[in-house]
Amino acid sequence: MSGVLLIVAAPSGAGKSTLVNALLAAEVDLQLSISYTTRPPRPGESEGEHYHFIDRAAFDRMVRQGAFLEHADVFGHGYGTARAPIDQALAAGRDVILEIDWQGARQVREHMPESASVFILPPSRAELERRLRARGTDNDTTIAKRLAGSREEITHAVEFDYLLVNDVFDEALADLRAILRAERRHGSRARRHCAVILDDLLKSR
Repeated sequence: MSGVLLIVAAPSGAGKSTLVNALLAAEVDLQLSISYTTRPPRPGESEGEHYHFIDRAAFDRMVRQGAFLEHADVFGHGYGTARAPIDQALAAGRDVILEIDWQGARQVREHMPESASVFILPPSRAELERRLRARGTDNDTTIAKRLAGSREEITHAVEFDYLLVNDVFDEALADLRAILRAERRHGSRARRHCAVILDDLLKSR
């Protein structure tokens, strides 16, 4: 049975990374897609765990070869999701989670329409601001920019297959696990998996 490609997007501060990490810890056959980037590693980041760090020439070559499911330039650095490792994992029956923004999600859906996409929402704008401030990593100007940017991001939530409100964390995680379980039994994927059983049940005696 082929695996599920689960795309997860959210505005900054909605709790996307915390939910994704908890889902990875809870689901044995789920792996995280590691993106490529041309920016240098930040303190604490390691190759193959946080990103695949490559130079600009190698990145541009991958673009020309069509190696990326999606790619973009952000603040002068290239970011991209390679298709080959995702295809290999899915063919082997492993599920893959892709943590990405709405623009990247749109590109991936164009290439892989059988993927499932989830947009995570905070319960309110006040709570979103509280979470951004609680992180203690941004100044007031940066927080204001993130809040302003979240409006644009949230307008694209309707493009996703599922909307999930991250209010009570344990409930949001349970909902995300339920989405993954449902997608494993959805449509053509399930029909391929159950083909032999269906043939047996439907044959005439």
